[in-house]
Amino acid sequence: MPSYTAPVKDLQFVLHEVLKASASDISGYSELEPDFTAAVLEEAGKICSDVLAPLNAVGDKEGCSLENGVVRVPTGFKEAFDQVREGGWTGLDMPEEYGGQNMPYVLGTAVGEMFSASNQAFTMYQGLTHGAASAILAHGTDAQKETFLPKMVSCEWTGTMNLTEPHCGTDLGLMRTKAEPQDDGSFKLSGQKIFISSGEHEMAENIIHLVLAKIPGGPDGIKGVSLFIVPKFMVNEDGSLGARNGVSCGALEEKMGIHGNSTCVMNYDEATGYLLGTEHKGMRAMFTMMNEARIGVGMQGVAQAEAAYQNAVVYAKDRLQGRDVTGVKNPDGPADPLIVHPDVRRMLMDQKSFVEGARAFILWGSSLIDAAHRAGDKDADGLISLMTPVIKGFLTDVGYAMTVEAQQVYGGHGYIEEWGMSQFTRDARIAMIYEGANGVQALDLVGRKLAQDGGKHVMAFFEMVKNFCAEQKDVEGMEAFIEPLKKASKDLQAAGMFFMQNGMKNPNAALAGSTDFMHMMGHVCLGLMWARMARASLDALASSPADAAFYETKLATGRYYMARRLPATALHLARIESGADTVMALSEDQF
Repeated sequence: MPSYTAPVKDLQFVLHEVLKASASDISGYSELEPDFTAAVLEEAGKICSDVLAPLNAVGDKEGCSLENGVVRVPTGFKEAFDQVREGGWTGLDMPEEYGGQNMPYVLGTAVGEMFSASNQAFTMYQGLTHGAASAILAHGTDAQKETFLPKMVSCEWTGTMNLTEPHCGTDLGLMRTKAEPQDDGSFKLSGQKIFISSGEHEMAENIIHLVLAKIPGGPDGIKGVSLFIVPKFMVNEDGSLGARNGVSCGALEEKMGIHGNSTCVMNYDEATGYLLGTEHKGMRAMFTMMNEARIGVGMQGVAQAEAAYQNAVVYAKDRLQGRDVTGVKNPDGPADPLIVHPDVRRMLMDQKSFVEGARAFILWGSSLIDAAHRAGDKDADGLISLMTPVIKGFLTDVGYAMTVEAQQVYGGHGYIEEWGMSQFTRDARIAMIYEGANGVQALDLVGRKLAQDGGKHVMAFFEMVKNFCAEQKDVEGMEAFIEPLKKASKDLQAAGMFFMQNGMKNPNAALAGSTDFMHMMGHVCLGLMWARMARASLDALASSPADAAFYETKLATGRYYMARRLPATALHLARIESGADTVMALSEDQF
């Protein structure tokens, strides 16, 4: 059975030596002293390694079952959920007035990575609740906040988001779910939603569904969509639970992965709902939840890659196969361990350099969210808006590929369920699809985010990279990081110029290269993170630390990324500049 060890030291390195969190003037960051964050991360790591990770395979094997309208979760899930809830982990970064601990989002993200890596299907129950609570916090009335948030922050009640219908996914303007106004100000919702993660289960007293629907007489298409709070059980004025609402689980989806999470077909039969936010502005309110979810999904891609990598390293060190071509390394055994072979090391280095760079990228992105929300920094808000599709799309694309490489290290055993490696690959696969398929993320990046505010935010990103390179150009040991980063940034800027010159006159040319551009930006972001981690490592080594090997390993891993992975930007640029001719070469009948 696979195991999981929380990467506390690496998280601490990024938080304190790269981001220098406790020195930031963002509200709440002064509390993020190394001793405090270490205590939080170590305690979270224990529950992840000791409680959640052992249940990961259980959830995969047993899955969920639907019995008389009630969804039964896998063995041990409810007890683990109670333990997580009692430890206060579900409200780590939520407001104190609703029972949370008001910690910065960046710390919640660090903890969230460990939870997702140890058991993604389980963690989705609380993760979706967090997103739903955030939407109510941002757009709800005072009464709605007082009614729902305390129970949702504690996860006594859980939450969901209901968008997709059988006939419409990305194009939500086609939805048919209706919300009929009632005399008392409520609405009656009727329709069906599919692919609803955590839609029904036995682990919470109530489930608060956020449902997109159309009010009759509203504008056509997406402009006529509104968002509603639809509780599984009605909530009385005193906060107690009342009658069952007209919402039920009609079926469980049979999925490739995340078997331990209940992915439901939800039926709404004149269910009572309450408008969240403004009529016909449902997507604005839902995006509060979706943007948080997209960053969380990006984190899932990294988390699955981390868990798979950890186990692949152990296997590569233990499994004896063949002899090192440069000489026997295990003279007392019949063969040398797999890790001596260059191609195995290449696969492991691909994984390690991605995971550690991506971790820094997500934590940096989380610090931008804190700067935007806690310090009112509009530039940070614009920058994380630009980065959100990159975090979601690039990190899940590559995260999935890294789980495949980890599986490949095992050879035939990676394909056998007994070893558990296929679960990481199957669980990671959904991250490329839900919360907006990755092709849609790329279209969002190229079609909306690049031009947002007159291109201000992408130009600010280029300036950030340029300034960092200028500041570090004379620092001994940084040459291997600065030159590749400058080259990759120039490639990215050239691609951006291509879109500006061709986007209007030949939109197919731009859209055909959108995913390549997303990957280019992702590589540049990881290159920037590796350069920042390299500088932090050089600074640490200058003081002759006792754990010098940790920093030397960081530098070696970073140099690998800059030399072997970052040059991919040139390939993506070539694809983009080829235009749409090859992509659009065949007629529909030729496919």
